[in-house]
Amino acid sequence: MEFTRTHIDSLPHLYKINLINSCSGYKSANLIGSISKDGQENVAVFSSVTHFGSNPPLLGLVFRPLTVPRNTYVNIKETGYFTINHIQQSFIEDAHHTSAKYEKDISEFSKTHLTPEYLTNSKVPFVKESSVKMLMKYEEEYHIKANNTLLLLGAIEHLFIEDSLLHEDGFIDLAKANTATINGLDGYACPKENNRHGYQRPKQ
Repeated sequence: MEFTRTHIDSLPHLYKINLINSCSGYKSANLIGSISKDGQENVAVFSSVTHFGSNPPLLGLVFRPLTVPRNTYVNIKETGYFTINHIQQSFIEDAHHTSAKYEKDISEFSKTHLTPEYLTNSKVPFVKESSVKMLMKYEEEYHIKANNTLLLLGAIEHLFIEDSLLHEDGFIDLAKANTATINGLDGYACPKENNRHGYQRPKQ
């Protein structure tokens, strides 16, 4: 199959978003935990979490246009903090259900079997079932003019990892954790092994 830009622009809406959301490859699968200034918990699935640097440790996530309520974004701006929690194979169904559009006063935790957890006196909820979770502090954001989306950057304040997943060199074994990835909008996959190749140098 071959798709030109003209062809892509003319495709039916659902076909087009499935196609374009899949063609970039597997994406990270994370639950973003947040809380409003009034104490209303929120948890939502995101596939846009991206590494932006290790020193300082920065991660970014993308928000679609703010033309409709974005409870996660509002909560982050109100409190300055949020959590990132990996999705494991054992709770994919509940994690995906958090994409449903509930009213602001309804917590997705209450509509799933996911459990809010507060660690190190944090004021924002982690997902207890997750094997890798991070407390994030809001740093800055950028307006993407091309499609009116927002790129929000946060710094890792605290990182929690199950002991058995961490290698001596700092590598986190996500395959062992049965960590999920997202293919497109609603396809989930779990890698079964890691094939590491080490740092590469030019051949002499």
